Amino acid sequence: MVEQHTNTFSTWDYIVFSSLLCVSAGIGIFHAFFGGRQKTTKEYLVANRSMSAIPVGMSLVASFMSAITVLGTPAETYNYGTMYWWFGISYALVSLLVAHVYMPVFYRLQITSVYEYLERRFNRKVRLMGMLTFQCQMVLYMGIAIYAPALALNEGNCW
Repeated sequence: MVEQHTNTFSTWDYIVFSSLLCVSAGIGIFHAFFGGRQKTTKEYLVANRSMSAIPVGMSLVASFMSAITVLGTPAETYNYGTMYWWFGISYALVSLLVAHVYMPVFYRLQITSVYEYLERRFNRKVRLMGMLTFQCQMVLYMGIAIYAPALALNEGNCW
């Protein structure tokens, strides 16, 4: 006979979850009242080009991490072994290429996004098409990024 397990939060789960929400809200409230006021788009998007490489790098890493990465990387490594290292090698090579070829061009032109570059290089229609393509990709990706971990957690009875 299979024992039925109910999925409920314990007291510690509620404490941790509530603390996470309070800390996140507190950071937002603090910066709303005491944080620096950005007056221009340049100040908001690139911090007047005054940030060091460490916070910028940490922000990039955080933006590339998702639950799919956290759950999928061990599974891919388990299934394909060391072949998964080719992704790491390709990321390193692409990062070097971007840092030494594309970023100097963007920096010299004082632009904040690839879409701004597309408008300067071609025209506004190309910029809008690039933006719409990216938006469609992100809508599709976010559905997968939310559904896949939820499915994995549901199947594994992790709760």
